[in-house]
Amino acid sequence: MTIVDLDRILRRVSKPARYTGGEWNSVVKDWSHTPLRVALAYPDVYDIGMSNLGLAILYEVLNQENDVLCERVYAPWTDMEQAMRQEGIPLFSLETRHPLGEFDVIGFSLSYELTYTNVLNMLDLAGLPLPIAERRRALPLVIAGGSGAFNPEPLADFIDAFALGDGEELVLDIVDCVRRFKERGGRSKRQLLRELAAIEGIYVPRFCDMLYHPDGTIAEVRPVDAAASPRPRKRFVQKLLPLPKRPIVPFVQIVHDRAGIEIQRGCTQGCRFCQAGMIYRPRLERAAKDVVALAREVLASTGYRELSLLSLSTTDHSQIVPMVRALKEELGDSIIVSLPSLRVDGFSVEVAEAVAGPGRHTITFAPEAGSQRLRLAINKPMTEEDVLRAAETAFSRGWTSIKLYFMVGLPAETLEDVQGIADLAARVKEIGRRYHHGRARVRVSTSILVPKPHSPFQWISQNSAEELGPKHDLLRRGCRRAGVEFSWEDPEHSLLEAVISRGDRRLGQVIQRAWQLGCKFDAWHEQQDWGRWQQAFQECGLDPSFYAHRERGLFEKLPWSHIDVGVSEAYLRGQWLKTAKEEATADCHKEPCNVCGVQRLEAEACLAKVDELARRRRGRPTNHLEQSMQVS
Repeated sequence: MTIVDLDRILRRVSKPARYTGGEWNSVVKDWSHTPLRVALAYPDVYDIGMSNLGLAILYEVLNQENDVLCERVYAPWTDMEQAMRQEGIPLFSLETRHPLGEFDVIGFSLSYELTYTNVLNMLDLAGLPLPIAERRRALPLVIAGGSGAFNPEPLADFIDAFALGDGEELVLDIVDCVRRFKERGGRSKRQLLRELAAIEGIYVPRFCDMLYHPDGTIAEVRPVDAAASPRPRKRFVQKLLPLPKRPIVPFVQIVHDRAGIEIQRGCTQGCRFCQAGMIYRPRLERAAKDVVALAREVLASTGYRELSLLSLSTTDHSQIVPMVRALKEELGDSIIVSLPSLRVDGFSVEVAEAVAGPGRHTITFAPEAGSQRLRLAINKPMTEEDVLRAAETAFSRGWTSIKLYFMVGLPAETLEDVQGIADLAARVKEIGRRYHHGRARVRVSTSILVPKPHSPFQWISQNSAEELGPKHDLLRRGCRRAGVEFSWEDPEHSLLEAVISRGDRRLGQVIQRAWQLGCKFDAWHEQQDWGRWQQAFQECGLDPSFYAHRERGLFEKLPWSHIDVGVSEAYLRGQWLKTAKEEATADCHKEPCNVCGVQRLEAEACLAKVDELARRRRGRPTNHLEQSMQVS
């Protein structure tokens, strides 16, 4: 058992508090008396990883288990990595500074595809062989979850098992499996993986082979072990746990340096470009009274003076108005309540006004497209009048700055649609001048569409840099004339994201080669080196355009087609066909069910939960999570 000594290197690195641990509310258990040890790993710097709510929830779930300790590890920044390699220091956990290789389970959160080289870098810093075939020891088990796990194939060579869907219950099933494995003195990694593969929500890639047609498209995903499910299925919870109650308070400023409460999970608006709106169904709400109770606990345990209500679309919550009123009554004016995700309508502005403090500066809306025709095509059925009315409401009630989010590269987009972005922003700026004269600011931020797995746009080609150039030039000129600020995404950055997000298992060799060439922190613009990635693709004999710029057939087998997220491919195909017709689909939370397929998963999950609770009662005492499941 080793404890890392950092004293000799921390003075040589930026932000040393990223690596010291000891923060308020962190949990330190006795390593020698806690038999199950889990490291939650986030493949980006502490400043970003500490803002991840999913990891904070899993941290509390696991540490409430008496025989489990859960610690954290983040990707060291380049200066810290260099110092660690020079001094021979392995990657270590924050809580007790034990090397990562001494844990039983290492669980990565895959929130963004451009962190995948960091996953490899962290495994290497931990002293673990990268290919799973070269890891002789049964433990540590390397697993990965998060949105990236819904196309697991690009990392299939490096990850033992993928956790699909909500993790609150699934993570306990994983540690239960490892617990039984250790109790009987298990040594066979294959046997451990076979037992894991039997858990609902687990995909073990080594138990499946991916076969290809001569043109490089996928012919078949073939199970090669009886334990493998031919169609691994997403796991989801049916009730939001009141967690985290005691989130860790960092020593350094992080990206979202405030308390956060998940008030709703999932979204049924059905925007066709949005992966999250498809993979995080069904939609769950936390009751307003429960939000208030949790807010009271979180703020008391952290000392934060700002509270963020987290959701894919906050103002869609059915109790948002009574919730906001109750929070204001409970917390008073000393606490700032923020809403990070707003619809473009006057109601959203009214809700934002109810929580805003006296200094109102910037409010953000996302029209996404510059024309009504294109907004209907992407199922964002708002009108220009809706946007202007929301801007009028915001400026008239004290906001001095509006930020507008748009995408370029949408299907069937024309230069007229792009010009519509600049024209709409100019009209919003005119409204702002009427109320605030020269103080009125309007900012247009554009991202490039990245077609994502399990979304209705998963089959389309991404715009190339040549196609995007005239669009960005048009926006630069139009925004400059209107006195509107403009920012845009680097095409190479979005190209790499598109390639990795829709990659197959062959892409693993490219990711490994790019890492060997020095690629890491690819999500950071100053760190990404497209030239090295191009070299990696060339050496591995793969063409990035095959993944990014190729239109797929609607019945082509995709690298993620064997992963069941609940929403059926038939439903996604129907949504794609509606895109061409510029036909919107109603939100099924307010209108009749759209029969997306999630209902089937819900029914099957209810039966599985009854069986699982019965099994657990027979096997061991009920824990806090199971109690909440029984109540629900």
